[in-house]
Amino acid sequence: MTRPAVARFTSESARTKFLRAYDEAMRLWPQPRTERDIETRFGTVHVHRYGPATGEPIVLLHGHGANASTWYPQVAALGEHHPVYAIDTIDDPGRSIQRVTVTDSLDNAAWINDVLAGLDLDNVHLIGLSYGGWLTLNQAIYGPERLATITALDPGGLQKVRIRFYLSMLAGLFALGTPPRLRARLARLLANSALILPRELTTPVRISALTFKPDRPPARPFSDDELRSIHLPALVLLAQRSTLLDPRTALARTTELLPDVRAEIVPNAGHGLPAEVPDVVNARVLRFIAEARVPSPDDQPTQTPSSGEQDPG
Repeated sequence: MTRPAVARFTSESARTKFLRAYDEAMRLWPQPRTERDIETRFGTVHVHRYGPATGEPIVLLHGHGANASTWYPQVAALGEHHPVYAIDTIDDPGRSIQRVTVTDSLDNAAWINDVLAGLDLDNVHLIGLSYGGWLTLNQAIYGPERLATITALDPGGLQKVRIRFYLSMLAGLFALGTPPRLRARLARLLANSALILPRELTTPVRISALTFKPDRPPARPFSDDELRSIHLPALVLLAQRSTLLDPRTALARTTELLPDVRAEIVPNAGHGLPAEVPDVVNARVLRFIAEARVPSPDDQPTQTPSSGEQDPG
């Protein structure tokens, strides 16, 4: 996947307008919340943090055209026992600033690894939605060394992006300008939960859709060999009413190719799973992480000096 230029707003005034709306959206997050800028080889990446000082870290990657604020339905639940980090993807509209073009899978794995290293994070539970799900799968393939598990929510990379997805995005953008009552009906019809999100979240997305360039090429499907190479514990949640994927085909491919995966289709849910069914997503993710928990040194069994005999079995 090649990007023709560095991501940017069309003008400084457009960026200023977007950032005002972005900051208002971030007020939906629980407090206390901290922010950091991490320098990478491709630019400055902005990261929000919430949760305890210790614990296995959870890192969140949002979908195309979005930003870290959209994770607000997850942050309090995931951050009860885990430090949670939400990244503004380097080539999406947010507070990250791209300076070097990201051209392929290796580049995407490199900038994310730079962020994890800059935050001094290891044994990371990486979670991504849609294009963020593509980034999550890509990281497990090309940069898994700092990861403990991955969770992909209706991710790109399992199939070619369908025309229906682009039509749904276009229809959703127009629907954002309709009255709230009609918007709720359109959300059900289009399986687009973004239409019923709080105004604070939809405003920056609407601004950036008109003023942020260039557009990213579609997320390419991963090959069978790439998916087979993922040996981390993986959770894949697919939306029954997904506009991005055919969920049954995606489920079959996931369970066939990923060596250590839990995958399921979430009934009656659309592509925006975390916003549409947050309690389901949060419960599934926390259970998965708990059961795949990385043992700490204190968890290791005490070694008894060997007498030289082989342990039977």
